[in-house]
Amino acid sequence: MGVYIALLRGINVGTKNRIKMSELKEYFENLGYTNVKTYIQSGNVIFRSELDENQIKEQLESNFEDRFGFSTKMILRSSEELNNIIRNLPFSEEDIEKAESTSEGESLYVSLMQQVPLEENIKLLEAYKNEYDKYEVIGRDVYLLFGKSIRNSKLATNLTKLKVTDTVRNWKTLSKLVSLVDEI
Repeated sequence: MGVYIALLRGINVGTKNRIKMSELKEYFENLGYTNVKTYIQSGNVIFRSELDENQIKEQLESNFEDRFGFSTKMILRSSEELNNIIRNLPFSEEDIEKAESTSEGESLYVSLMQQVPLEENIKLLEAYKNEYDKYEVIGRDVYLLFGKSIRNSKLATNLTKLKVTDTVRNWKTLSKLVSLVDEI
């Protein structure tokens, strides 16, 4: 039985698409997933399942709108993939410290994508890389380092050029998810 992390896109942002985490946990349990845990309000769910990633995604997304009244996309990662995200951090400690010293908030993020973006689309991001905004693509994940703010970053707003469904989490959230996975 595998351990997975579902990262829901666009829930509890502002006043729309609101879900209580207790209801989200119940939704997963009612579909037969076990050891279900949620973390913070942005839609991070850790659970066990015997199904594969495609089966889980199909089941979760197809029933979601009926239960909650709106649709959302979910990005799934296995516990091993999540651990690899942390292990494969491409930025040096020096780069991270420099970004943190000039950033208006969090500086390190990962955009988790449903599939690997095409190389031609990755190249489109080069125009938005600068001394403050950096990125590295490793498989289905785009590591982002912001020296000012994600909120007014042209790199962040142009991730859509990758033409892949994604959801973004900060490094602290991903690190906490790894520790929660270890508890299951």
